[in-house]
Amino acid sequence: MMAERARGRTIGFVPTMGALHAGHAALLDEARRRADLVVCSIFVNPKQFAPTEDLSRYPRRLDEDRALCETCGVDVLFAPGADEIYPPGFDTQVKAGRLASFLEGAARPGHFDGVLTVVALLFAVVQPHFAVFGEKDFQQLALVKRMVRDLRLTVEIVAMPVIRDVDGLALSSRNGYLSKDERARAPALSRALMAAQDEAQHGVTDIARLTGAARAVLEATPGLTVDYLEVRDPRTLESLATLDRDARVLMAARLGAVRLIDNGPVFAGVRYQR
Repeated sequence: MMAERARGRTIGFVPTMGALHAGHAALLDEARRRADLVVCSIFVNPKQFAPTEDLSRYPRRLDEDRALCETCGVDVLFAPGADEIYPPGFDTQVKAGRLASFLEGAARPGHFDGVLTVVALLFAVVQPHFAVFGEKDFQQLALVKRMVRDLRLTVEIVAMPVIRDVDGLALSSRNGYLSKDERARAPALSRALMAAQDEAQHGVTDIARLTGAARAVLEATPGLTVDYLEVRDPRTLESLATLDRDARVLMAARLGAVRLIDNGPVFAGVRYQR
């Protein structure tokens, strides 16, 4: 890649764990629009899975992923093995800071250390000018941006909006774990997000009321258990008590054995009549 940079070509990068879907395709399309050369990585990173999580059954379908990459105009598909990324004797880790101490970080201790470690390694290998990440994993996006800033890495982070199915469910590789019945109930997360947004649009600024409206939707869904539901500052991820600025609703819930996350914006000072 250093030779491509020396030739003056812009390198765009989309790091993934495979099991690619239309959400990933949107990231790849954006990279293709911006770059002379597009690199996509597929690596199921063992360091971001706890022993009790789904590393062994995480979907792996390289042939299908390769086909999607070709359709999206990817120039280089990088699909290394674990020993290539973490060779024998590897003993270094990027430690996530305060931004990893709540929400997903609290639910999955050590997860973001593994994420930042592999992202830093992939940046070192690929040497991209920019990398595209989805807002679906909003806390992860914030942590990657913080790492780039704190470590003075010379890569631009490009954020892309959450991509949803026609019924509102945020696209995720783990949606494939849902049974037919669970899949029918899963859009409750996006409906909960819309309930909070509706309250905000009608002048509600009390965060307890916003989250209460969203929680009511989730708790009315059979078999769904709420993990967290919070409203935070989109830049600092500071917890808010009042909607005195534009903010982000972040939630996680379980349907059976499947853990789903979702998020979206709520805007301060935008009011409509009921």
